[in-house]
Amino acid sequence: MAIITHVGTANPDFFLSQKDASAIMTQHYRDELSRRGLSVLQQVLEHPAIEKRHMSVTDHGELLTLKNEDPDARMTRFTRWAVGLGKKAIETALEKAGKNKTHIGAIVCNTCTGYVCPGISTYIAEALELPPTIPLFDLVGSGCGGALPNIDLAKRLLSDCADDQVVISLSVEICSATFEMSNDMSLIISNGIFGDGAAAAVLSREGAGFRLGKIYSRYLPQHREKVRFTYKKGRLHNRLDPKLPHIIAQELPPLIEDVLAGTDTTPSDIPYWAVHPGGDKVLTEVRNSLGLEETHMDISRQVLREYGNMSSPSVLFELDRILSQEPACGDECLMTAFGAGLSAFAVKGVYTTAYRG
Repeated sequence: MAIITHVGTANPDFFLSQKDASAIMTQHYRDELSRRGLSVLQQVLEHPAIEKRHMSVTDHGELLTLKNEDPDARMTRFTRWAVGLGKKAIETALEKAGKNKTHIGAIVCNTCTGYVCPGISTYIAEALELPPTIPLFDLVGSGCGGALPNIDLAKRLLSDCADDQVVISLSVEICSATFEMSNDMSLIISNGIFGDGAAAAVLSREGAGFRLGKIYSRYLPQHREKVRFTYKKGRLHNRLDPKLPHIIAQELPPLIEDVLAGTDTTPSDIPYWAVHPGGDKVLTEVRNSLGLEETHMDISRQVLREYGNMSSPSVLFELDRILSQEPACGDECLMTAFGAGLSAFAVKGVYTTAYRG
């Protein structure tokens, strides 16, 4: 049995309010965007759902270099920040759990915003000065939903660990390493909502936290072109179909039915929800399709407002906030995330104050 006992999070120190982002982008992309493109960008940046986003740069000057960033320099920046934020998130999670690096039995890392070989996990293990015998795994391809297949693998690895060991499930995304600007609406929207961050969950056999059930998944290739990365001239370009919130609202309920099958529980009975904050419309569509109250979306909207859409770490940022509220023993939390493919994942956790198994 696997329990998520603690979550550590990390963001770059540099952040930009949506108001400042609107002024900067209007100034520097006025000549490249059409009147409609510029109008849509301003509408996205002025929407109250997001207040600020963190970016993996040191200052405003470096931020402006993203406009013509060399691909090699971009991968160097991705690697440096992914390793730094990932290491910080793991260290924070271990400290909160009362553990140290000697308790790490394995690390699973996922990212979709950059690719290095060997994987990011090997760089992070080196930065943490872990022994070379620690099992390391790198997952790619699930996009914004990547934290949950990561946790699924971490659960399985935990059974091979010693009783006092934990498995670290790390999601890290440098979304600014995919920055591209044109009149393509997918890129305009992406540039207005995505931010950078990392989150590490501690999976243990014992302690207080959410005891995880089976992780359910669905892969729906008929929607592949609606949400994905494409490569153009060696650079990642995000694709987001305007109908995506509606598509998610159609496809998510059957997945949640799988999670709750065999119980009398309805979605609205579950007190805690960690829903991937893909955007304001996504959260509203999910709420309506599952018959939830707006209060069920509170934590998801908080994370969206304070960080934007960080892709895969976002749902763990939400879980961190839920754990900090010290749920009652027996309280349930449903985590669900969705991303490229279209892929969707969900798991129910039950809070336990003392468990060993």
